[in-house]
Amino acid sequence: MNMKKLALFAFAVSLMLTGCAQNPQQLNNSTNQQLNNMNKTLVVYFSATGTTKAAAQKLAKEFNADLYEITPEVPYSAADLDWRDKTSRSTIEMKDKSSRPAIKGKCENIADYDTVWIGFPVWWYTAPTIVNTFIEAHDLSGKTLNVFATSGGSGVEGSANDLKKAYPQYKWGESRLMN
Repeated sequence: MNMKKLALFAFAVSLMLTGCAQNPQQLNNSTNQQLNNMNKTLVVYFSATGTTKAAAQKLAKEFNADLYEITPEVPYSAADLDWRDKTSRSTIEMKDKSSRPAIKGKCENIADYDTVWIGFPVWWYTAPTIVNTFIEAHDLSGKTLNVFATSGGSGVEGSANDLKKAYPQYKWGESRLMN
């Protein structure tokens, strides 16, 4: 009788182990989905020409994240973006570190997110001042802030370090250059 119980026990254990190992990929996907639901991500971006918008869309797809565009109250014209013109709007804004160009609206549901990616084109080796407008208009406490940038020749490290230095009260994570 003990032998019968032992055989039945061994059979039950083997069924359980087989059932648990049936589809590890499905279990992995389920776990990832649960983590995504627990760690909601937002990709915020400012794009003057569309390049950063394309990078933001790619990043949002990668992280299954929502998108939010930082929209200037007064759109930038081609003349405003002419970095060679010392009187262009972008040049004047970037020379004045206290410049905070007005933005249209706020991200009303920012509290719903745990991770926020902030993206922009690199201007004068740093983030455009309109990014500061966004950061200062929102409570980003308790969130992990990541930086991504597009650039014709600069890296992202200087921009990320400038933001970390300007806003040390926030938790900063990774940074990416996305050309």
